[in-house]
Amino acid sequence: MQEYTNHSDTTFALRNISFRVPGRTLLHPLSLTFPAGKVTGLIGHNGSGKSTLLKMLGRHQPASRRKGRFLLMPNRWKAGAAKRLPAKWLICRSSFLRQKGCFPAEGMRELVAIGRYPWHGALGRFGVADREKVEEAISLVGLKPLAHRLVDSLSGGERQRAWIAMLVAQDSRCLLLDEPTSALDIAHQVDVLALVHRLSQERGLTVIAVLHDINMAAANATVIIWSPYAAVK
Repeated sequence: MQEYTNHSDTTFALRNISFRVPGRTLLHPLSLTFPAGKVTGLIGHNGSGKSTLLKMLGRHQPASRRKGRFLLMPNRWKAGAAKRLPAKWLICRSSFLRQKGCFPAEGMRELVAIGRYPWHGALGRFGVADREKVEEAISLVGLKPLAHRLVDSLSGGERQRAWIAMLVAQDSRCLLLDEPTSALDIAHQVDVLALVHRLSQERGLTVIAVLHDINMAAANATVIIWSPYAAVK
């Protein structure tokens, strides 16, 4: 892996990171860099470790190899040390969207507002700046006319846009998306990935997304990484 002296051109970097479960290695020791302000697509067959890698980047899954290193601009830490970093420092740099969202929110605005909670806690004061971030995020994903709607009344594509708006409202530099087009028809897949690509370009966001369709990835990702994680574009 290339060693950087100036980290302005990278968001995440991994060195010798691996993951094992009893009797099986899901990720052999690997080293990767993810460019800032670009969309990186993680492509591979089921069980190849794509989602596991994404969870490790989002600190939802610890790496198995303690000697490995993570770099998250501009800091470096050991594989097992992420939980000791200041919470707000991590929040402002990355946000994670699972395959299936399950947050308790009735209205779409309430769902998007969840993105602000990490900054002050669910019981903290929700101020004017928070409301402005929520409204800005809703507008950016094109859902302003539907802001009053219940989440359950939205179409699959609209609901996915609302989840992405929640991440945008969190105001982090990097979006980690685990199969953001899962269970969507082709038209909505194209729509959601075009939105992700536009947000990356307009706001300089780094996006790392697990994708299944190589053609969709080629049309929307700047970099494609194929299992076992050799960059192919």
